[in-house]
Amino acid sequence: MKILAVIPARFSSTRFAAKVLAKDTGKFLIQHTYEQACLAKLPDKVIIAADDEKVVAAVDSFGAECVLTSMEHKSGTDRIAETVADLDVDIIVNLQADEPEIDPGSIDYLARLLMDNPDYPMATLSADFQNAGQVADPNIVKVVTDGNNSAIYFSRLPIPYDRDNTGVGNIGQYQRHLGIYAYRKEFLLKITKLPQTPLEKIEKLEQLRVIENGYNIFVGKVEHTCDGIDTSEQYAEFVERYKKRKRQK
Repeated sequence: MKILAVIPARFSSTRFAAKVLAKDTGKFLIQHTYEQACLAKLPDKVIIAADDEKVVAAVDSFGAECVLTSMEHKSGTDRIAETVADLDVDIIVNLQADEPEIDPGSIDYLARLLMDNPDYPMATLSADFQNAGQVADPNIVKVVTDGNNSAIYFSRLPIPYDRDNTGVGNIGQYQRHLGIYAYRKEFLLKITKLPQTPLEKIEKLEQLRVIENGYNIFVGKVEHTCDGIDTSEQYAEFVERYKKRKRQK
Protein backbone atom coordinates (compact mmCIF):
# COMPACT_ATOMS: atom_id res chain seq x y z
CA MET A 1 0.00 0.00 0.00
CA LYS A 2 1.49 3.33 -1.07
CA ILE A 3 1.33 6.15 1.45
CA LEU A 4 2.11 9.79 0.79
CA ALA A 5 2.38 12.68 3.25
CA VAL A 6 1.51 16.09 1.80
CA ILE A 7 2.01 19.45 3.48
CA PRO A 8 -0.08 22.24 1.95
CA ALA A 9 1.84 25.51 2.31
CA ARG A 10 0.04 28.81 1.77
CA PHE A 11 2.17 31.94 1.50
CA SER A 12 -0.44 34.40 2.74
CA SER A 13 -1.63 34.32 6.34
CA THR A 14 -4.00 36.76 7.98
CA ARG A 15 -2.61 36.69 11.51
CA PHE A 16 1.07 36.05 10.68
CA ALA A 17 2.15 37.12 7.21
CA ALA A 18 4.28 34.64 5.26
CA LYS A 19 4.69 32.50 8.35
CA VAL A 20 5.78 29.35 6.49
CA LEU A 21 8.92 31.25 5.44
CA ALA A 22 9.76 32.58 8.91
CA LYS A 23 13.40 31.73 9.55
CA ASP A 24 14.47 32.89 13.02
CA THR A 25 15.82 29.43 13.82
CA GLY A 26 18.02 29.36 10.72
CA LYS A 27 15.47 27.10 9.01
CA PHE A 28 12.17 27.97 7.37
CA LEU A 29 9.11 27.08 9.44
CA ILE A 30 7.94 24.82 6.63
CA GLN A 31 11.34 23.11 6.71
CA HIS A 32 10.90 22.14 10.37
CA THR A 33 7.52 20.58 9.59
CA TYR A 34 8.91 18.79 6.56
CA GLU A 35 11.86 17.35 8.50
CA GLN A 36 9.56 16.06 11.23
CA ALA A 37 7.33 14.43 8.62
CA CYS A 38 10.34 12.74 7.04
CA LEU A 39 11.01 10.97 10.35
CA ALA A 40 7.75 9.03 9.99
CA LYS A 41 8.32 5.48 8.77
CA LEU A 42 5.18 4.60 6.79
CA PRO A 43 4.96 7.38 4.17
CA ASP A 44 6.92 6.57 1.01
CA LYS A 45 7.64 10.25 0.54
CA VAL A 46 6.74 13.74 1.74
CA ILE A 47 5.63 16.44 -0.72
CA ILE A 48 4.97 20.12 -0.10
CA ALA A 49 2.05 21.64 -2.04
CA ALA A 50 2.66 25.38 -2.43
CA ASP A 51 0.57 28.23 -3.80
CA ASP A 52 3.37 30.72 -4.46
CA GLU A 53 6.74 30.74 -6.24
CA LYS A 54 8.34 32.20 -3.10
CA VAL A 55 7.46 29.05 -1.18
CA VAL A 56 8.69 26.86 -4.03
CA ALA A 57 12.05 28.67 -4.05
CA ALA A 58 12.41 28.26 -0.29
CA VAL A 59 11.55 24.55 -0.45
CA ASP A 60 14.01 24.03 -3.31
CA SER A 61 16.74 25.53 -1.13
CA PHE A 62 16.50 22.70 1.39
CA GLY A 63 15.97 19.95 -1.17
CA ALA A 64 12.38 18.90 -0.58
CA GLU A 65 9.95 17.94 -3.32
CA CYS A 66 7.45 20.70 -4.01
CA VAL A 67 4.47 21.12 -6.33
CA LEU A 68 3.14 24.56 -7.31
CA THR A 69 -0.66 24.41 -7.20
CA SER A 70 -3.41 26.84 -8.14
CA MET A 71 -3.84 29.98 -6.04
CA GLU A 72 -7.60 29.61 -6.36
CA HIS A 73 -7.99 26.75 -3.88
CA LYS A 74 -10.13 27.51 -0.83
CA SER A 75 -8.39 25.01 1.44
CA GLY A 76 -5.26 22.99 1.92
CA THR A 77 -7.30 19.85 1.25
CA ASP A 78 -8.15 21.15 -2.23
CA ARG A 79 -4.46 21.88 -2.79
CA ILE A 80 -3.58 18.32 -1.82
CA ALA A 81 -6.23 16.88 -4.13
CA GLU A 82 -4.65 18.68 -7.08
CA THR A 83 -1.21 17.43 -6.04
CA VAL A 84 -2.14 13.74 -5.84
CA ALA A 85 -4.70 13.53 -8.67
CA ASP A 86 -2.33 11.82 -11.10
CA LEU A 87 -0.13 10.01 -8.58
CA ASP A 88 -0.12 6.28 -7.88
CA VAL A 89 -0.95 6.39 -4.16
CA ASP A 90 -3.46 4.71 -1.84
CA ILE A 91 -3.42 6.78 1.36
CA ILE A 92 -2.65 10.47 1.72
CA VAL A 93 -1.77 12.06 5.06
CA ASN A 94 -2.56 15.77 5.29
CA LEU A 95 -0.17 17.67 7.57
CA GLN A 96 -0.49 21.29 8.63
CA ALA A 97 2.48 23.41 7.48
CA ASP A 98 2.54 25.38 10.73
CA GLU A 99 3.12 22.42 13.07
CA PRO A 100 6.93 22.14 13.27
CA GLU A 101 6.74 19.93 16.36
CA ILE A 102 4.41 17.29 14.94
CA ASP A 103 5.16 13.82 16.31
CA PRO A 104 6.30 11.49 13.48
CA GLY A 105 4.74 8.63 15.41
CA SER A 106 1.34 10.28 15.08
CA ILE A 107 1.75 10.35 11.30
CA ASP A 108 2.46 6.62 11.24
CA TYR A 109 -0.39 5.87 13.65
CA LEU A 110 -2.85 7.82 11.52
CA ALA A 111 -1.81 6.04 8.32
CA ARG A 112 -2.07 2.72 10.13
CA LEU A 113 -5.66 3.51 11.17
CA LEU A 114 -6.77 3.49 7.54
CA MET A 115 -4.67 0.44 6.74
CA ASP A 116 -6.30 -1.48 9.59
CA ASN A 117 -9.84 -0.18 9.08
CA PRO A 118 -10.67 -0.71 5.40
CA ASP A 119 -14.32 0.37 5.80
CA TYR A 120 -13.32 3.93 6.66
CA PRO A 121 -12.47 6.44 3.92
CA MET A 122 -10.86 8.93 6.28
CA ALA A 123 -9.22 9.17 9.70
CA THR A 124 -8.02 11.84 12.10
CA LEU A 125 -6.64 12.16 15.63
CA SER A 126 -7.69 13.44 19.03
CA ALA A 127 -6.07 13.93 22.42
CA ASP A 128 -6.96 14.87 25.98
CA PHE A 129 -7.27 18.47 27.07
CA GLN A 130 -4.93 19.91 29.68
CA ASN A 131 -7.30 22.42 31.26
CA ALA A 132 -10.82 23.83 31.09
CA GLY A 133 -9.61 26.98 29.38
CA GLN A 134 -8.61 24.95 26.34
CA VAL A 135 -12.05 23.32 26.21
CA ALA A 136 -13.71 26.74 26.19
CA ASP A 137 -11.33 28.19 23.57
CA PRO A 138 -13.12 28.43 20.18
CA ASN A 139 -9.75 28.29 18.41
CA ILE A 140 -9.29 24.73 19.67
CA VAL A 141 -11.65 22.29 17.97
CA LYS A 142 -13.50 19.62 19.90
CA VAL A 143 -14.72 16.25 18.59
CA VAL A 144 -17.24 13.74 19.94
CA THR A 145 -17.25 10.10 18.85
CA ASP A 146 -19.49 7.07 19.11
CA GLY A 147 -18.63 3.69 20.57
CA ASN A 148 -16.88 2.67 17.34
CA ASN A 149 -14.52 5.67 17.35
CA SER A 150 -16.44 7.31 14.50
CA ALA A 151 -16.74 11.08 14.65
CA ILE A 152 -20.26 12.29 15.46
CA TYR A 153 -19.50 16.00 15.32
CA PHE A 154 -16.73 18.62 15.44
CA SER A 155 -17.24 22.04 16.97
CA ARG A 156 -15.45 25.14 18.19
CA LEU A 157 -17.71 25.20 21.24
CA PRO A 158 -17.49 22.73 24.14
CA ILE A 159 -19.14 19.47 23.14
CA PRO A 160 -20.69 17.73 24.90
CA TYR A 161 -22.27 20.68 26.74
CA ASP A 162 -22.27 19.86 30.45
CA ARG A 163 -25.64 21.15 31.59
CA ASP A 164 -24.98 20.51 35.30
CA ASN A 165 -21.79 22.58 35.16
CA THR A 166 -23.04 25.39 32.89
CA GLY A 167 -20.98 24.26 29.92
CA VAL A 168 -17.56 22.85 30.75
CA GLY A 169 -17.47 20.03 33.26
CA ASN A 170 -14.80 17.39 33.92
CA ILE A 171 -12.16 17.91 31.20
CA GLY A 172 -11.76 14.15 30.90
CA GLN A 173 -15.06 13.96 28.98
CA TYR A 174 -13.77 16.14 26.11
CA GLN A 175 -11.59 15.25 23.13
CA ARG A 176 -9.32 17.78 21.48
CA HIS A 177 -9.24 17.43 17.71
CA LEU A 178 -5.82 17.50 16.07
CA GLY A 179 -5.70 18.97 12.57
CA ILE A 180 -4.10 16.03 10.82
CA TYR A 181 -6.01 13.77 8.42
CA ALA A 182 -5.58 10.64 6.35
CA TYR A 183 -7.69 9.90 3.26
CA ARG A 184 -8.01 7.16 0.73
CA LYS A 185 -7.16 8.76 -2.60
CA GLU A 186 -10.47 8.13 -4.31
CA PHE A 187 -12.34 9.57 -1.34
CA LEU A 188 -10.17 12.69 -1.20
CA LEU A 189 -10.84 13.39 -4.86
CA LYS A 190 -14.57 12.83 -4.32
CA ILE A 191 -15.05 14.93 -1.18
CA THR A 192 -13.15 17.94 -2.52
CA LYS A 193 -15.49 18.10 -5.51
CA LEU A 194 -18.58 18.33 -3.33
CA PRO A 195 -19.96 21.77 -2.43
CA GLN A 196 -19.51 23.26 1.03
CA THR A 197 -22.22 22.13 3.44
CA PRO A 198 -24.29 24.25 5.86
CA LEU A 199 -22.56 23.17 9.08
CA GLU A 200 -19.15 23.44 7.42
CA LYS A 201 -19.92 27.06 6.55
CA ILE A 202 -21.18 27.88 10.04
CA GLU A 203 -18.33 26.32 12.03
CA LYS A 204 -15.66 26.97 9.38
CA LEU A 205 -14.60 23.31 9.70
CA GLU A 206 -14.29 21.46 6.40
CA GLN A 207 -14.32 18.00 8.04
CA LEU A 208 -18.03 18.56 8.70
CA ARG A 209 -18.60 18.21 4.96
CA VAL A 210 -17.65 14.57 5.32
CA ILE A 211 -20.16 13.93 8.10
CA GLU A 212 -22.93 15.94 6.41
CA ASN A 213 -22.53 13.78 3.30
CA GLY A 214 -22.94 10.59 5.33
CA TYR A 215 -19.32 9.36 5.45
CA ASN A 216 -17.50 8.07 8.53
CA ILE A 217 -14.28 9.46 10.00
CA PHE A 218 -12.26 7.17 12.28
CA VAL A 219 -10.81 9.05 15.26
CA GLY A 220 -7.69 7.65 16.88
CA LYS A 221 -6.44 8.97 20.21
CA VAL A 222 -2.83 9.99 20.92
CA GLU A 223 -1.02 11.47 23.90
CA HIS A 224 1.27 13.92 22.14
CA THR A 225 -0.16 17.25 21.06
CA CYS A 226 1.48 20.26 19.46
CA ASP A 227 -0.03 23.65 18.87
CA GLY A 228 0.02 25.08 15.39
CA ILE A 229 1.67 28.46 14.92
CA ASP A 230 -0.95 31.08 14.11
CA THR A 231 0.70 34.24 15.45
CA SER A 232 4.13 35.83 15.64
CA GLU A 233 4.00 35.40 19.42
CA GLN A 234 3.49 31.65 19.08
CA TYR A 235 6.33 31.52 16.58
CA ALA A 236 8.64 33.34 19.03
CA GLU A 237 7.78 30.74 21.67
CA PHE A 238 8.62 27.94 19.24
CA VAL A 239 11.93 29.59 18.37
CA GLU A 240 12.83 29.77 22.05
CA ARG A 241 11.95 26.09 22.56
CA TYR A 242 13.98 25.12 19.51
CA LYS A 243 17.05 27.11 20.64
CA LYS A 244 16.76 25.67 24.13
CA ARG A 245 16.80 22.13 22.73
CA LYS A 246 19.81 22.99 20.62
CA ARG A 247 21.68 24.31 23.67
CA GLN A 248 20.92 21.14 25.63
CA LYS A 249 22.44 18.86 22.99
